[in-house]
Amino acid sequence: MSDWIVTQSPPAGRRPRALSPFREHLRDTFWFAPTAAMVSVFVVWVAAQALDTAVVEALRENGDYETLAELQRFAQDAKAVVNVVSSAMMTFIGVVFSISLVAVQMASGQFTPRVVRLFVRSRITKATFAVFLATFVLTLLVLTAFDTADDPRDVATLPLVQSALTLCMVALSLLLFVLYVNTTLRLMRISHVIARIATESFRVIASMPPPTGGQDAPGPGPVTAWVPHVGRAGVLRDVHVARLVRVARRHRVMLRLVPRIGDFVVPGTPVLAVHGGPAPPRGALRYTISVGVERTYHQDLGFGLRQLCDIALRALSPAINDPTTAVQALDRVVQFLAAVSRHPLDAARYRDRGGTVRLVQPVPGWTELVDLGFTEVRGCAVGNPQVSRRMLAGLDDLLLLVPPERQEPLRRHRELLRQAVDEAAPSPADRAFALRPDRQGIG
Repeated sequence: MSDWIVTQSPPAGRRPRALSPFREHLRDTFWFAPTAAMVSVFVVWVAAQALDTAVVEALRENGDYETLAELQRFAQDAKAVVNVVSSAMMTFIGVVFSISLVAVQMASGQFTPRVVRLFVRSRITKATFAVFLATFVLTLLVLTAFDTADDPRDVATLPLVQSALTLCMVALSLLLFVLYVNTTLRLMRISHVIARIATESFRVIASMPPPTGGQDAPGPGPVTAWVPHVGRAGVLRDVHVARLVRVARRHRVMLRLVPRIGDFVVPGTPVLAVHGGPAPPRGALRYTISVGVERTYHQDLGFGLRQLCDIALRALSPAINDPTTAVQALDRVVQFLAAVSRHPLDAARYRDRGGTVRLVQPVPGWTELVDLGFTEVRGCAVGNPQVSRRMLAGLDDLLLLVPPERQEPLRRHRELLRQAVDEAAPSPADRAFALRPDRQGIG
């Protein structure tokens, strides 16, 4: 009889422990970079204040009150500049935030709501907000450091280094603002959005375990234990591969992930099957499963392809009617399928240092990826010769690239597209035109 243990998802409101890799999860957050920047600028301000105090004490010890008076007058001028920067920086932050909201709204309305993550993960956007907030905090700190004494002999500190640091931060803010506007304008262009989605998808392919050279692992054998999910329901975002492999090696078992990355899991459903022994203890498996409200690129092989299809479908809707955008999305669909055409699919096997398979993670198979890339777009391609021609050219190119055992789904989609065009086209000439392969759609 199989025994059952549970994996507990982090409760709502608590920050989950880091899964692998930690950097990937930080990229999906927007609070970390601004918070780190504000803490860092406070540390730098403390050091700059200590340096300013040391300069004043050195001049006082040498009795050079004339130089101290000159520096005091210069500090008063610097205070006016810092005041202006402090009042203008919040307005500047408001402008940048408004630009971001407009860009996100346009992208989600014209492309697909799932591309909003591209803006959240944008490094230049995070860096711009972080530097702007850090500059504003620095100006407030510098204003508190100005001494109100009129007599140079009574001056305790003059924030000269701090004022120079503020000007450097302003210059950096202006530079980042230019880069931010350029990046935001690029992300509002569909070609760059599609290219970014493709880039993220290729990273998922690169992170998959390498082929085993034709030596497949033996079958996992019967299931000896189940690990159900306990916690909030949501989308399976990723699993901590390294930790699961270590746990399986320590307990001399093999673990198999039951749902696929991107599946919606509910409490009580099994998430791990154990082969070869009893299930590891609860403590060893806690926080190895990450469940969220939306899919992510990390470990999700089909998410990028899903977004490309969504963009193509929205472009072919009667409300938008933009077949050129659909062709651009099909370009990347073909590129993605070509990249995985000779990669082992269906299951990713992770091994320990001794070469023993310890974790089996299901991934979409070749037929599933081909159906995801072409089925829905093919249904909307009828009546759009530009799209049907590009799809036929892509299918022909893939037929030349993939091994013979993977050609059947491509031939099936080619035949289904031909039948749909034959039924919809009013004349033989229109049918022949729509079924002529063309990599540019209609050149």
